[in-house]
Amino acid sequence: MNEYRLFIDGEWVAAQSGIIADDLDPATDAVFARVHQAGPEDLEMALAAAYRARESWGATLAREREEILLRAAEVLAARIPEVAEVLRREGGATFGKSMFEASFVVNLLRSAAGECRRIFGATMPSDSPGLVSMTVRRPLGVVAGIAPFNFPFLLATKKVALALAAGNTFVLKPAGTTPVAGLLIAEIFQQAGLPRGVLNVVPGPGARIGEALATDPRVRLVTFTGSTEVGRRIASLAAPLFKKVTLELGGKSPLIVLRDADIPYAVDAACFGIFLHQGQVCMANSRIIVEAPIYAAFCAAFAAKVKTLQVGDPHDPHTIIGPLIQRGQCEVVHGHVQDAVGKGARLLCGGTSEGAFYQPTVLAGVTADMQVYRDESFGPLVSVIEAADAEAALHIANDTSFGLSSALITNDLQLAFDLSLRLEAGMVHVNDSSVYDEPHVPFGGTRNSGMGREGGHWSMEEMTETKWITIQLGKRHFPF
Repeated sequence: MNEYRLFIDGEWVAAQSGIIADDLDPATDAVFARVHQAGPEDLEMALAAAYRARESWGATLAREREEILLRAAEVLAARIPEVAEVLRREGGATFGKSMFEASFVVNLLRSAAGECRRIFGATMPSDSPGLVSMTVRRPLGVVAGIAPFNFPFLLATKKVALALAAGNTFVLKPAGTTPVAGLLIAEIFQQAGLPRGVLNVVPGPGARIGEALATDPRVRLVTFTGSTEVGRRIASLAAPLFKKVTLELGGKSPLIVLRDADIPYAVDAACFGIFLHQGQVCMANSRIIVEAPIYAAFCAAFAAKVKTLQVGDPHDPHTIIGPLIQRGQCEVVHGHVQDAVGKGARLLCGGTSEGAFYQPTVLAGVTADMQVYRDESFGPLVSVIEAADAEAALHIANDTSFGLSSALITNDLQLAFDLSLRLEAGMVHVNDSSVYDEPHVPFGGTRNSGMGREGGHWSMEEMTETKWITIQLGKRHFPF
């Protein structure tokens, strides 16, 4: 069995806390690995290392950072099967999802490398004669990242790679249930030649480490992906220090299917958008809103397809639904099902579980008084809601405290664009599911789904600060 240590100041070190935790395979409950858990002393070492390295790393040339990120991409490309196996073993990812996630990160690293040369300032006209007025963007210094369990390798690497591209050093706290995915990032960057102290990875208790990162004055930005409740706590802790935060939080994303949609295509899009990674995706289209004329036909076709989805061993390439991250999450999902059925919803399929495996479940006739209508289930559970027309569908879609992703399916381009502008979400995908991402796009949401954007030059703006510089040519005339 593998034992993983902390990665601090370029070294793999035992936790001074002496605590080593079991990392469980959610499909079998077997111990996959044992992982050292950072305590206060370990975290202090990591922060001190990142703080020491910030000036030298911030002064590196763009091409030097670019070279390291490109080497990291090549290192990862050779290790994709190994990374994918870790994602399956400790996170319950299916074969397809794990291979996608590992492969996506190769392009993410290459995209981040390109951003090293695109950190732009500007010159501006001045009201004073002989004055050159300009802006430059400078690294923040130390950035801290707190990663989630659902895409533990992709989302953590996105934070790390873009922060490094901007010239920052980094302290990463991986999710407690998927720590090895975060430690693999350190292995890859170490192999790529990243200098000591630039990246530090400290698995450990989420609340304690997260609060310490949010309140430490050496950390200039905390970037967090996770629940709205925890994100709100991090923001409140960071606020007294005027510390920057980027928060990618929960979602209750809608997929609107309008009356002119191709039903088989809409079924495929909806199925992918909710059942990828067992619905444990923040942007999953957990609310499918269908116009009345095709509602019955859609429900029948959708339930028929969902009943064919294979549930079981994540290593089987044919498996679509693997285990939830912990058995307790099945209870959360089932509670939503029972509440909805008790209030009049119709169970079209699913609604049962075994171990950490919950059957893909479809509810019809969901109404606003049901818990599943508003709360994030984070499992293979979807509501199909009837809407009288497009305006009613838009109203239902916006009837949520979240605002992460959204999607709609129609052949009416004018209507699609009109609805896209009025959907209250950070992202809208037309004729697609709500689940989509690319390395260089502005990923993020509004309202209870968070603040800030991750990806491409949007991350460069979040992870740097603007400095105004003037140069007086000749002598300025002073009034006294």
